[in-house]
Amino acid sequence: MSPGIGYAALAFVAAATLLIGFYGLRISRTTSDFYVASRTVKPWWNASAIGGEYLSAASFLGVAGLIVASGVDALWFPIGYTGGYLMLLLFVAAPLRRSGAYTVPDFAHARLESLPVRRLTSLLVIAVGWLYIVPQMHGAALTMRITTGLPAWIGCLVVTGVVCVSVVTGGMRSITFVQAFQYWLKLVAIGVPVLFILFRLAGDGPPGPGGAQLLAEALDPQTHAPLYRNISLSIALLCGTLGLPHVLVRFYTNPDGASARRTTLIVLGLLSLFYIFPITYGVLGRIYAPDLAADGNTDATVLLLPGRVFDGASGDLLAALVTAGAFAAFLSTSSGLTVSLAGVISQEFFRGSVRGFRLSAVLAAVVPLVIALLTESSALAGSIGMVFAFTASTLCPLLVLGIWWRPLTAAGAGAGMFTGALLCGGAMVAGAVLPRMGASIPAWIEQPAAWTVPAAFAVTVIVSKLTSGALPGGAAKFLARLHTPEPLERPRPGAGSPTEDNR
Repeated sequence: MSPGIGYAALAFVAAATLLIGFYGLRISRTTSDFYVASRTVKPWWNASAIGGEYLSAASFLGVAGLIVASGVDALWFPIGYTGGYLMLLLFVAAPLRRSGAYTVPDFAHARLESLPVRRLTSLLVIAVGWLYIVPQMHGAALTMRITTGLPAWIGCLVVTGVVCVSVVTGGMRSITFVQAFQYWLKLVAIGVPVLFILFRLAGDGPPGPGGAQLLAEALDPQTHAPLYRNISLSIALLCGTLGLPHVLVRFYTNPDGASARRTTLIVLGLLSLFYIFPITYGVLGRIYAPDLAADGNTDATVLLLPGRVFDGASGDLLAALVTAGAFAAFLSTSSGLTVSLAGVISQEFFRGSVRGFRLSAVLAAVVPLVIALLTESSALAGSIGMVFAFTASTLCPLLVLGIWWRPLTAAGAGAGMFTGALLCGGAMVAGAVLPRMGASIPAWIEQPAAWTVPAAFAVTVIVSKLTSGALPGGAAKFLARLHTPEPLERPRPGAGSPTEDNR
C-alpha cells in the first residue's frame, strides 16, 4: 500500500472523530453531560458506542493474528470477549445502573460506606485503564509503521492527540456519538475486505500447490492447547468483562435499569456479528499469508492481507479501509478508557468539576503514552488477556459480591481486591521477567486467572465473615435499591453522585 493511501485513511478517521466530537461539544454543558451524558442515551446508541469502545486493537488486529499463529485455539478469545457480556447482562448491568453512581469508586463508596475502599478502587480502576490503553498505543504504532512508513511513535502521538481533543471538548456525550460511529466504521472496514477475499477464494481456489492442505488445517476443529490454559483464559475473559471501567461507565448513561438490560442484549448481537469477520480473516491469513506466523508478525495480518490477495488499486483501497478501521479501534477504545479514567481522577483529585474532568482527561491519556513509548509491543490479544485477568481478580469480586451478597464488608472487599492485585500483578511481572532471564513461563503464570480469581473471591468472603460486625448500616437499603425495578421504586431525592449538580 502506498503511503498516500495510508495518510488518507488516517486523516479521514481523525477528521471524522474530531468533527463528531465538536458536534457533541454543542450539547455538552453540565457536569452530568461530561460524566454520563445526563443519563439519556438510548439502548441502540449506547450499544453501538459500547461496541465501538470494546472492540479494541486486540479484537480488530489481535484475534486474526492469533488464529494465524495458533489456529482454532485462538477462538477462545472472541468467545470469551462476547460471553463476558452475557455475564454482564445476568449479574451487573441493571443493578449497577440503579445505583445512581458515576464511577466504580462511587459504587464502592455507596455500597460499603468506606473511604479507604473507595481510594483503593480508584487506584485499581486507574491501573486497569492505563494497562488497557498501552496496547492500543502499540497497535497504533504498528499500524503507522506498516501503512505509512513513518516512525512507530508517531502513531502513539496521533492517537493521544485526537483522544485528548475529543474527550476534553465534549466529555461522555461527545464520545458516545464518536464511538457509535466508530463501531459501524470498524464493522465495514473489516467486513468488506473479508467478503472480497472470500469471493476471490471461491473463484480461484486456494493459492499454490499446498493451498488445499492449508485450508484443511485452518478449519481443523481439533484443539491442542492445554485444558488449564483454556479454562483460565475463559475465566479471565468472562469475569474480566464485569470489571472493565470503560464498559461499566456506559451503563450509567442509560435512563434506567431496563434500558441497561436492553443495551446489553443489543451489544451481544453486535459483538457476535463483528467477530465473524476477524475469525474469518484469521483463517484466510493461514491460507494466503502463513509466513507471517514464522516471522512473528501475525498482528499485521489484517493490514497486509488485502495487498497479498489483490494487486493495484483494489488492494490499496481495501488496505486503506482496514487501516481506517484499525485506527478507529485504537481511538474508540482509548477514548472510552480516557473518559472513564477522567471521571475517577476528577472526582478523587479535582472535586468533580468540568475543568477538573478536562485536566484529568489529559493526564489519563498522557501517562500510558509515556509507558507505550518506553515499552515494546507484544501480541495484542495476549496482552489484553492479561488485563482481563487482572480486572477479574480485583474489581469483579467487588461488583459481583457488592451487588448480590449482603454480608460483604469494607474490610472484606479491600482484602479481596488487594489479594487479587498482588497475585495477578505478581504473575504479570514474573511473566515479563522470566523470558529475559532465559526461563520459560509456566502455564499457571502465563494464565493466572484460574487461581487468582478464586483466591480473591475466597479472601473477600472469609474476611467479610470475620468482620461481620462492621457491616455497613445502609447496606440493606442500598441493595433494595439495586434490585427494585424502576416502576416500583420510589424516587429518592438527591440520588446519584454529589457532583451531579455542579455546573
